Amino acid sequence: MSNNRFFNRLLSIGLSASCTLATGLAVVALAEEPYKTADTTTRWPGFLGQGASELTPDKLPVTWEVPQALKWHVGIPGHGQSSPVLWGDAAFITSVEGPLKDTFHVICLDVETGTERWRRSIKNSTPVKNSLYVSRSAPTPVVDAERLVVLFESGDCVAYDHSGELLWQRDLATDFGPFVAEFGLGASPCQDAAHVFVLLEHDGPSWLVALNKATGETAWQTERTARRSWSSPSIITIGGQPQVVVSSAGSVDGYDPQTGKSLWTFTDVGGNTGTTPTDLGDGRFLLGASGGRDGQNVAEARKSNCLLQVTKSGDDYQVERLWAAEGASPSWASPIMHQGYAYWVNRVGVVFCVDATTGEVVYSERTKQQCWATPLAVGDRIYLFGKEGLCTVIKSGPNFEILAENPLWNDDILLPEVSLADSEETPERRQAAANFDRPTVYGYAVGENTLVFRIGHQVFGLRLN
Repeated sequence: MSNNRFFNRLLSIGLSASCTLATGLAVVALAEEPYKTADTTTRWPGFLGQGASELTPDKLPVTWEVPQALKWHVGIPGHGQSSPVLWGDAAFITSVEGPLKDTFHVICLDVETGTERWRRSIKNSTPVKNSLYVSRSAPTPVVDAERLVVLFESGDCVAYDHSGELLWQRDLATDFGPFVAEFGLGASPCQDAAHVFVLLEHDGPSWLVALNKATGETAWQTERTARRSWSSPSIITIGGQPQVVVSSAGSVDGYDPQTGKSLWTFTDVGGNTGTTPTDLGDGRFLLGASGGRDGQNVAEARKSNCLLQVTKSGDDYQVERLWAAEGASPSWASPIMHQGYAYWVNRVGVVFCVDATTGEVVYSERTKQQCWATPLAVGDRIYLFGKEGLCTVIKSGPNFEILAENPLWNDDILLPEVSLADSEETPERRQAAANFDRPTVYGYAVGENTLVFRIGHQVFGLRLN
């Protein structure tokens, strides 16, 4: 496999995203989620902030300086590519440690101070060489008022209450594997009130699985075709009812969250291997897709950066591509929509702003860094969390205007991390590793007074207004 293909595959892991990787991450205000309650606790309960508390325009500052704006920064064991999740004053972070990814960690931090409240560790049931090319704690957990549910790329799945007491534990590789995944599993779970939905896609028999959040038991399992993809499932409301929607490697599919029944599928897409759809209301959601660096899926990806509309008519569903954004493509960040415009950020940091009514690209302008974490939209601003630690704030709308370029850290506060590049098995891999073996912003979560973001081995708390 060429350097480019290795690089392309690694960057797709979990992010997307997120870019479990990445994986990675928040978007604009979401439609009402089925698991929301009257609880007013500040929350950021899952990947891309699905079900998060409402953000107000005065929540985030436009400009800041470091280290003055940082309330705290702490090291964590090992390395993780997942995003943090929050419930009230608790932030939850995952990581993996050891030469064979021997140990998985779950860490609870105090959002205000960064103090570690508790740490729980489990043994990896399927050890594999710790490598830059295999996902490292890529899936983002989900949390609700009663529990935290964590999925690791091995298929180990564990639930804790908010004080760190073990509720249940599953080895999904035993029931649904073995997983044949050269670069590891990266999809983050999503949730409703009763279930956590886990996408297990790889080169062998693949599954979408619903687990009972209270017990960990399998509520249902639906088989999917084998495919290489790191995109995550999402809850989308269609025809007034929530569905689990999966956009992954050549299809977009909707499932009944109570039974796992396939409700509809759309296959006129390609290159959709790393981003996640988010609910825009009325059965609408954006797709993101990228052609491979070796030219695969390029034609399909061009028409797959688009707005889809799914409509229920009787017992049937119609899926319509309302428009495709010519030239737009994501890196590992999912596209977002805000105040009538959609935004993609590509792998060299070019922002594509698209009229959400017509699909016309109103501008494409380059910023200084690409984004693995999905942009955050609030008020009249879009926050672009650059991969290498520069947060670019742009004005929302059809005219490109940079409002600020803010550092997220400086070199003085970065903790050392042992590089894995020299331990890669081939000269090809060692050479390609130089492209990404650096501190990377994988994801973030917005709390009451703190924005929590993470790189592989360190977590930061940024002071909010």
